[in-house]
Amino acid sequence: MMTMDSHRPQRKPPMSRTSRFVVALICGMTVALSTGSGFTASAGSGVEFPPPPPLGLDEVPVPEDNPMTPAKVDLGRRLFFEKRISGDGTIACASCHMPQRGFSNGRQYAIGIGGRIGLRNAPTIINAAYNDTHFWDGRAKSLEEQAKGPIQHPAEMGATEAHIAKTLGALPSYRESFQRVFGSEKITLDRVVKAIATFERTILSGNSLFDRWFFGGDKAALTPAAVRGFKLFRGRGNCVKCHLVDSFSAPFTDHKFHNVGVGFDGRPTHPGREKITKRARDRGKFKTPTLRDISKTMPYMHDGSLKTLEEVIDYYDRGGLANPNLDPDMKPLKFSKLEKSDLLAFLHSLDGSPPIIQAPRPSR
Repeated sequence: MMTMDSHRPQRKPPMSRTSRFVVALICGMTVALSTGSGFTASAGSGVEFPPPPPLGLDEVPVPEDNPMTPAKVDLGRRLFFEKRISGDGTIACASCHMPQRGFSNGRQYAIGIGGRIGLRNAPTIINAAYNDTHFWDGRAKSLEEQAKGPIQHPAEMGATEAHIAKTLGALPSYRESFQRVFGSEKITLDRVVKAIATFERTILSGNSLFDRWFFGGDKAALTPAAVRGFKLFRGRGNCVKCHLVDSFSAPFTDHKFHNVGVGFDGRPTHPGREKITKRARDRGKFKTPTLRDISKTMPYMHDGSLKTLEEVIDYYDRGGLANPNLDPDMKPLKFSKLEKSDLLAFLHSLDGSPPIIQAPRPSR
């Protein structure tokens, strides 16, 4: 299977800010008219599919071996909410990635079948289509690979391919959908995760107040406090080094791994990226999360140890917790109370417009 890096499209020359603002409005209207999957387009409809990305985002990279179609998006949405996939029929992807909670779960840790408590905070899937790697330690190289992990993990969804094929195969609507999307009724784990990953590539959030101000040229979009916060963000705070913003797009992540000291407070330390690379210098390094829609995805950090954005700002202001692998950019910032308030205002300006997703009726 190709990795996300191998099929990432080349960047086109930047549009003018006005043009990108118009594209964002068109995309926003397309999403607003959707029936739940995020798109209204169908084959032969004359509507671009997938539609242009929201203001502030690049084009969505799509694997050559898993092209996007409206029918596949719809099937993926149904499977995303399908609890019957799990071993005991109680957990779906949406159980940890709730649309109403920023596609996270609002809890410190993920919860699996039988009430099993996970080891890490459930990351949002907003804009996960752009990720080079997935999971906090980056062990999955595609959305398809990522989706497969929790489905099979005994403490998460605890399912087997045989169970999935038997359960979904007993439902005529799923057999019909797999026939339409994949050319046969055969239900396999690979087909299930391809559909789920395709749906997840539609969970995009841009066109925020920040995007309208920075890319759209709307100087009234941000409050003076948020403007000051952005100046701190890319200035003295140096937050922009890991949470990237450039003249064309703002992913607010570098897709890399950093040790910011979280977890080095006397509790058992999670190895993080070290578990994947087997290199001691990667101990305690975790993936840089996107900051988009960050106000909706509390609690924060890989261990969910910080409950509010105010706590996150205070943590970075202190320079993190000392340890042998602490990122050299982690230093005390000594922000004033007003500066912290300005940073908070800026972070709230990153709330965008993810599609409104509603759980479908159970398939029969």
